[in-house]
Amino acid sequence: MSKQLFNDNFLKACKGEETSHVPVWYMRQAGRSQPEYRKLKEKYSLFEITHQPELCAYVTKLPVDQYNNDAAILYKDIMTPLPAIGVDVEIKSGIGPVIEKPIRSLEDIERLGEIHPTEDVPYVLDTIKILREQLTVPLISFSGAPFTLASYMIEGGPSKNYNKTKAFMYAQPEAWFKLMDRLADMTITYVKAQVAAGAQAIQIFDSWVGTLNVADYRTFIKPVMQRIFTELKGENVPLIMFGVGASHLVNEWNDLPLDVVGLDWRMTINQARNKGVMKPVQGNLDPAILLAPWSVIEERTKEILDQGMHHPGYIFNLGHGVFPDVKPETLKRLTAFVHEYTKK
Repeated sequence: MSKQLFNDNFLKACKGEETSHVPVWYMRQAGRSQPEYRKLKEKYSLFEITHQPELCAYVTKLPVDQYNNDAAILYKDIMTPLPAIGVDVEIKSGIGPVIEKPIRSLEDIERLGEIHPTEDVPYVLDTIKILREQLTVPLISFSGAPFTLASYMIEGGPSKNYNKTKAFMYAQPEAWFKLMDRLADMTITYVKAQVAAGAQAIQIFDSWVGTLNVADYRTFIKPVMQRIFTELKGENVPLIMFGVGASHLVNEWNDLPLDVVGLDWRMTINQARNKGVMKPVQGNLDPAILLAPWSVIEERTKEILDQGMHHPGYIFNLGHGVFPDVKPETLKRLTAFVHEYTKK
């Protein structure tokens, strides 16, 4: 399907193997911090870009070409598969995903349909195929996790405290588990189609699951994540887990049949290792540091790299996505620094 990879350091790190340097990629590396992308957004919406495979492939590949990153991540949104199951979602500028008819009952959940990727999201699969022909680094694709998707579906949009979501979970457990199962089915089918199209690694974004304590995670979330990762394990691509403000859950993730634990900036790599996380890890520079002077960026990056390199299987990334006001030249310089500092 694809020309030979010239740089497979990312895939090796995901397997805990030795690499020639620490591989680097950045969450939200394709997007708002790039002038070329902002110019495109004057003409096209996010959904319009993702529905044009050649254009979407260009956006996905741009940061790899500009920064010399060790992996590309497919440009799309975690909301992408939801319209296929009957969820009317709109990405509103300055707000984020907005859902006009939030989930309120078991009946609402029972009305949800199933995703058929080749019919419902062919543009995603076509973009993956194009990129596999163009890239000389691995292609990561992704899906939102059931809790994070459910939080948008129940809240109707972004939330600061997820009160409606948690109230639904506590008050209607039967409906909650039905929703988790529906979203797990969608996730598994959607991810398998992306891998079949050529995706070489998958990151599951449970962006907002950190709002739950460990006991609630074990009861309401962990069983569905166990099922998702168990079913996806057979796809034979690295599986990465990531959430924000979820350091208290790293041991729960470490138990799951996934390959890489993603860390945000709230927990150091040494702390995660001391808690027993021996899987490969990914992270975890605070993205706000990218707005600081270079001397600060370099100092903080060295601290993280020195910890990450203690064990094979380390991927440098941010603790969340790139901010819009980060300068592209900063990311290019950071990638070069990580490569040089960690070169074997």
